[in-house]
Amino acid sequence: MPRKRNYKKEYANYHAKPKQKKRRAARNKANREARKMGLMTQGDGNDVHHVKPFAKGGSAKGATRVVPKSKNRSFARTKRARMK
Repeated sequence: MPRKRNYKKEYANYHAKPKQKKRRAARNKANREARKMGLMTQGDGNDVHHVKPFAKGGSAKGATRVVPKSKNRSFARTKRARMK
């Protein structure tokens, strides 16, 4: 039987870190800007794709495009689930 996830601990150890909050704010800002420009709408199933991901040092001001969420969130991973 799989063990139960401790979501409070996960949040405290990862999502609540200042670095992660800053990245999440940048992603949200990029999505808002794309909506303002009319490139996408709320709930249309699209995401803003950054040429260089935030996780690898990309910025919100870099080259972006609108792609489906399923494509944008399926990156190649290593055996330890890290992005290649």
